[in-house]
Amino acid sequence: MPYKTLLIEKQDGIVILSLNQPEKRNAMTLELGEEFKAALAELKNDQEARVLILTGQGSSFSSGGDLQSTFDQFEAPPMQAKTNIIKYYRTFLAIRDLEIPTIAVIKGHTIGAALCLALACDMRIASTDTKMSMSFIKIGIHPGMGTSYLLPRLIGTAKAFEMCLTGDPIDGEEAHRIGLVNHVVEPERLMEFSLDLARRIARNPVVPARFLKKSIYRGLHTDLESALDYESSTQVICSFTEDMKEGLAAAREKRAPVFKGC
Repeated sequence: MPYKTLLIEKQDGIVILSLNQPEKRNAMTLELGEEFKAALAELKNDQEARVLILTGQGSSFSSGGDLQSTFDQFEAPPMQAKTNIIKYYRTFLAIRDLEIPTIAVIKGHTIGAALCLALACDMRIASTDTKMSMSFIKIGIHPGMGTSYLLPRLIGTAKAFEMCLTGDPIDGEEAHRIGLVNHVVEPERLMEFSLDLARRIARNPVVPARFLKKSIYRGLHTDLESALDYESSTQVICSFTEDMKEGLAAAREKRAPVFKGC
């Protein structure tokens, strides 16, 4: 399906989804939201997809929510405005519901709602030249898009308070130091580095990878016994897969495994 505001590329099980409005610094407009929703639905049905890379075309990841769209939403009666806003949030945060691992590749301006979108991904790789900020307070509004849920879980409450109360930007090095991103890379190596990580993930078997994604997020809200119960159940399920048989055979034969995703 062709998109106006998105660009989708595929290679060897890796899907690269790019916000594609560089003239607007990839602002998260309502039109982009509708296409983003459609792209995620398409991706859920893609049996070849192993990893998703989310990035932005041009010099920025995204400048965040489109201001005109934001102002328009608040023109509605309060309860309707709330409904509209939650719908907008859920459209983008649905990326968290994908079964495959997701990597946000962040560069340039990554502001407000755009940073929340990156936080909703499983991993983040930042360019040294990125400027990330939770700038909601700078326009007199409470942070949204899951900020209060996503941000403290990654960097703790003290740093979350500082980022949200000042609205000040941080660069890639600082984001890495506080645990907001997995890696920080020079701009010219950003996509090469990200693709290498995606390939290493994509080479591994699909079934345990998908269970792993569920178990890690589940583990944030459960106790040890529940985690052990879930892990033992998924290990039994994995034992019936061809990929586990291949993995064990490769280990015995001292060779690299060739997984087929089943």
